[in-house]
Amino acid sequence: MNKGREVARGKTKILFESPNQPNVLVLTQTDAITAQDGLRRHEIPGKGRLAARTNAHVFRLLNLCGVPTHFVSGGEDDDDNETLVRRCTMLPLEVVVRGVAAGSLLKRNPGLQKGSIIFPRLVEFFLKDDANHDPLISPEEVVRRGIATPTEIGAMTELARMAYDILAHAWRRRDTILVDLKIEFGRLVEKENEGALVLADVVDNDSWRIWPQGREDLMLDKQVYRNLTEVSAADLERIRSNYEQVADLTGTFPQMRSGMIALIADGPENVAQLDPIAHAFSQFGLPTIRRVASARLMPGYAMQLVQQLDVTFPRLVYVPVAGRDLGLAAMIEASTSSPVVSWSGGSPDATALASAKAFALDDTVMFGRVLLVQANARSGVLHADSQLAAPENAPQPIPVG
Repeated sequence: MNKGREVARGKTKILFESPNQPNVLVLTQTDAITAQDGLRRHEIPGKGRLAARTNAHVFRLLNLCGVPTHFVSGGEDDDDNETLVRRCTMLPLEVVVRGVAAGSLLKRNPGLQKGSIIFPRLVEFFLKDDANHDPLISPEEVVRRGIATPTEIGAMTELARMAYDILAHAWRRRDTILVDLKIEFGRLVEKENEGALVLADVVDNDSWRIWPQGREDLMLDKQVYRNLTEVSAADLERIRSNYEQVADLTGTFPQMRSGMIALIADGPENVAQLDPIAHAFSQFGLPTIRRVASARLMPGYAMQLVQQLDVTFPRLVYVPVAGRDLGLAAMIEASTSSPVVSWSGGSPDATALASAKAFALDDTVMFGRVLLVQANARSGVLHADSQLAAPENAPQPIPVG
């Protein structure tokens, strides 16, 4: 990539200006691997290439799910270890999400059993300070020091858990447990989104613990390097091989499997309801096909339509649209092996969410979009509550006398 002057340098990456793009930077990942706050350092030829690929795969998946990130493009084989990212003011924090008890968490909590599942996911903040070994810092202290606002703490916690759950879903489908995840956040500097919080920095094989088959002894991540007492050339080659395997596996992450929603109105009188329901599915990126049938007037045609749709679309969810009469829904349920989510006058959004969950079982992109929609719904509740609790909405005292 064409790049300008160096902007910043870390232990394993370098940031450069991107000519003619003031709000974009070129991020280059190097062949260095470090541990013990940089006291241990080695070079692994080709690691930067593998790290850039893994990072691009992860951020492409998160972007597809709708998670706000700084990632723009790049990171593939012809990009020379480089990606384009939106320029951010980074927060001096490492945010660690833990879903399985391991590592330093066990040292701080000796009563925990290694490998036990943590739910809800534990989110911890660490101050980026190599001299003091990146100490744990409480959310209250983060706010007191002016590093982030309480609202930003809440957003980082929500987004960190979401990113962890998305990546854990992707790894589970590859028979691997995501133990924990380290991420960082930044505030965008571009005027139209100035100050917006996004997931930034990199997420590569240095950023997590992953245990294939749930076995720590099969780990493929940087912990292999951290655990070494002495580092030999053979050790470094084994680590490079692990990183290559992870880059290949994450290459299968950013994929959305094709699916279709069959909206079937029960008679012409219900056709007008199809538009708002189809609109509700658009927030998940799910296409819809609209048809009309009638279990009461044309049962044979209805069954024929279901058979036709079943052989046309390999991944399909039926949404019979009717009033109180559930005859069409019952007929479709009895005629197909695909999921059926009936609509009989309720919320189109709830129907769309229930249908999307059926696809989310084996589709990580859809799984992430479901998480995002649910998070936005929760945010809507909190926003409405805060509006009601605002001083101008507070109950006024009754005048006396």
